[in-house]
Parts: sequence; structure tokens; C-alpha cells
Amino acid sequence: MSIIKPFNALRPGAQYAKQVASRPYDVLSSDEARVEARGNPNSFLHITKSEIDLPENINTHSTEVYEKAKENLNAFIKREVLFRENKACYYVYRLVMNGRSQTGLVCASSIDDYENDVIKKHEFTRPDKELDRINHIKTTGAQTGNVFLAYRNVAALDELIDKWVSTKTAVYNFKANDGIEHTVWIINDTNKIDTITKIFNEEVPCTYIADGHHRAASAAKVRKALNNNSSDNANYFLTTLFPASQLQIMDYNRVVKNLNGCNVHEFLNALQEDFIVEEKGSEAYRPEHLHDFGLYTDKKWYKLTAKEGSYSNDPIGVLDVTILQNNILGKYLNIHDQRTDKNIDFIGGIRGLSELERRVDSGEMAAAFSLYPVSIEQLFSIADTGNVMPPKSTWFEPKLRDGLLTHLICE
Repeated sequence: MSIIKPFNALRPGAQYAKQVASRPYDVLSSDEARVEARGNPNSFLHITKSEIDLPENINTHSTEVYEKAKENLNAFIKREVLFRENKACYYVYRLVMNGRSQTGLVCASSIDDYENDVIKKHEFTRPDKELDRINHIKTTGAQTGNVFLAYRNVAALDELIDKWVSTKTAVYNFKANDGIEHTVWIINDTNKIDTITKIFNEEVPCTYIADGHHRAASAAKVRKALNNNSSDNANYFLTTLFPASQLQIMDYNRVVKNLNGCNVHEFLNALQEDFIVEEKGSEAYRPEHLHDFGLYTDKKWYKLTAKEGSYSNDPIGVLDVTILQNNILGKYLNIHDQRTDKNIDFIGGIRGLSELERRVDSGEMAAAFSLYPVSIEQLFSIADTGNVMPPKSTWFEPKLRDGLLTHLICE
């Protein structure tokens, strides 16, 4: 069963919340972060992307960057932009995007659960990305990045949270510049806190990492590195848990730099072995069903429908990202490891199909593939069977903002 606990969040005063809240560190480049934080000394990007306050040619993984993050975090506390909650609490975080809302519980989740597979994974992690967050956490003494977990709905918990947010006043309520609404409530009632902890301990057998595999892995490795030379807080990591019924996974699309020596005509002919190929013209094609793909190349869109028998029906083989890998990327384009191959790049669905067209039309890329999103049940099935999805299979929106609730691992 799942072990969670309330925590004393480091958080902004209400008047600073919108200024502090920043997009996750791993969805922005350093240059994008500089632009986004410009003119805003309270942006949490000064902590999560602290290279923006150093010379532009700085190595983003250098000691100076992590020390700057610590310096900036301490400065935020000294200026009273951030303060520490005086009681361990749970927090409710609601996001609204395009009229659709999802409401999660912000808490500290057990690293033991992560290591014992009570918290289930569906992706491999990269050592270089882990090391970056390990150094950031160890230097700042803070988990600034939230790990997005999902769980199967529990009626009693749904009811408790719904009642709380309908009768209590939010501590934060603002619309970010991208139009996404962020609202946070504090659950500080001891009885309610105990009830929530008990529900997870008795009725939630496991949770699933939806987004944040590297943040979770890094927290676990920091705990091990500290070797019990820290407070109990290092045994937990910052998470927000969302019920599965509220989640939506967006498409995660691909672009490739070349067609491995084929021209467009040859490539389309080759694809007909495993796909029904239908020309769609200049209008962007977004797949409407599993096993349908969009292909954009040479200023035209094509619909690709995987033929029966061209893929397996096991939990991994049936995924569209697997069909794309086995029947196109590996078979014709010589791309066998999407995590490391320089011929491929990934574009989250939030950027739209126009971004695929732009990358191809600019000449930077030769072709783009639009995919039908993975379902939450597919994600659960893969994690439950101990399998791992191909890289960049899921894109969740809206994303939690950094800075609103931070978990300190040092007292």
C-alpha cells in the first residue's frame, strides 16, 4: 500500500504566487528561461534554471550553477518571497486548461515505495539527467521539481477533496500567462490529514509515475548518498497525486532529419508494406484512432494506417510508439535507440501540428510523424506488467508549476 505524509512546504506569500510560479525546468531551454524570467526577480526559474543569472557560456552542469541556485533560494527566503509552513499539511492543487480541470493532492511520497515498486515506472532514465537533479537537490537541500503521480480513483478520497475545495478558501488562485488557471488549497485539519494518510495506506495499492521519472530517481539517489546524515525528510520526495479519471495524455510526436538515403517517393512506397498510405494534402492530419499515424514531408500530409498483422498485441507491441519504431524508424530510417540517435527529435502535443510543419518546412527536418496519444490505461497496464515504454511516449498537460510548493530535505 502507498505511504504518503504531509509536509511543511516552502511556499510564496499569496501576493507573490503568480510571479514565483514557473514552468518546469525541463521544458525550457536556458535561453527560453532567460526570456521568461526577464524583468521578474521573483521567478522560480532563478532557482531551477539558475544559469540564467550567470554568463551565457557557462556549463549548465557546473558547480557554479548549483551554488547559484542555493544562493538564489536563500535570497528568496531572506526577502520573504518564500516562507516555511509552520505545520505539516497536505495541499490540493487544481489546474484548469481549456475548460478542463484536474485536481491533485500534493504530498511527500515514500522513497521506499519508489524503490520497492509500489510507485510504478514506465520509462528508463538517463544518468546525465539524473546527475543534474542530484546535484541540484544536494546543493540546495530542496526538492524543487514535483513528480506527477497517478492512481486509480478512490471514492472516499474524491469526496473528501471535493468537499474541502468547495467549502474552503484557496491560498493561491491565478491565471498564468499561458491561460492555465492554478488554484491551491491547504489541508491543515489534523483529522482530515490522518484520514487521507489512512486512505492511501489502506486503499491505494500503488501509484504510477506519469511525469517526473528523473526527479524521482534523483531523490532516491540523494537519499542513498546522504547515508542517513539528514532528516527524515530525505526519505520522501515531492509529489502530486491525481486520480486517473481526471487525466489526459497528449500526443508526443517525432521529427527526423533525413530519410536514410531514400527520396520521398521511395519512402512512401516502402511504407506500403506495413501501412495503408493515403494522401491528405496540405491540411494537417491528427490521428483519430489507435494505429493511425500522420506523416508530413515535402509540404504534404499523409495518413498511415497500420495493417493487421504488422504488429503484436502484447502491452508494448500494441503501442503506436512501438509500431512507429519497429515498422518505420528502425526498419527504414536506421534509428534503433530513440534516446540517443541524433536523427530524431520529439515535439510535445501542446506545441501543435504546426510546429511539425515548421520544423520540416524550414529544411531542418525531412519528415514529421503525428501520433495518437497513449491512454492512461495503457500506461497502467505497461507499468503493472513491469514493462517499459519507448522513450517520449507520453506528454501530460497541463503541467504543475515549480515554486508554489517546495519540499526541503534539510531542517
